[in-house]
Amino acid sequence: MSPSQSQILEEMGLSPQWVLRENPTVARRARKPPERVASPLPEASKKVVAPIEMPTPEILSADAAKARADLIALMDWEQLRQSMATCRACTLCSERKQVVGGVGDGNAEWLLIGDAPDAEADASGEPLVGLSGKLLDAMLAAIDLKRDENVYIANAVSCHSTAHRQPTASELAACAPYLKRQIELVQPKLLLLLGPTAVQAALSEAAPLAALRGKPHTYRQGEQDIPAIVTYHPAYLLRNLPDKAKAWEDLCQARAQFCL
Repeated sequence: MSPSQSQILEEMGLSPQWVLRENPTVARRARKPPERVASPLPEASKKVVAPIEMPTPEILSADAAKARADLIALMDWEQLRQSMATCRACTLCSERKQVVGGVGDGNAEWLLIGDAPDAEADASGEPLVGLSGKLLDAMLAAIDLKRDENVYIANAVSCHSTAHRQPTASELAACAPYLKRQIELVQPKLLLLLGPTAVQAALSEAAPLAALRGKPHTYRQGEQDIPAIVTYHPAYLLRNLPDKAKAWEDLCQARAQFCL
């Protein structure tokens, strides 16, 4: 290396200059790597954070499930809400943030049943909120109804699935006593079933929704038959705008037959 190069490197802070040995390969093999010393963890990271305890589902025998349903059938509103809030009767209990109970007029003549709570309902604890809720409110307002006046809104199941899937048959069965008791307490004159899961929960029908619309249906409650009208869920209508006209026809039919 020339003196000028050495001077320049020294001024750049790249000195002293190391001279390679004649056999650099051997030298590198013989060199022992420096020991790695683990740097200490920050104090905050040493703290043990307790895991969040998620509820685990209860596996009930057929007799226990019947006893549970019989107990729910005797509950008043407050007992029902408390029981729903702590329910662990199906696998959805480990996915929800909170139980989404029914809302509205406890003596309503119209009882609306939705499918399953979405993420917004799971966060708020109220069924049919967000954009789908706004659409439903607008549709109800068009026939002079409000969700908190002579209208009660419930869901086929009361817990949200983080996988955004349809409820299974066992999950519907676990929530069925709660839905049944809400209907018994409200004593509505009409059920408006919003979507296929609501139809399955109330009528045990698995046919396509298009085949069930416009036909008379009844929900059996003891010795009483409650008329039921099948229509589309507001969330579905937001994705399928042409079917809004069909849903409007269903609402108009319900309004004409069951004038409040």
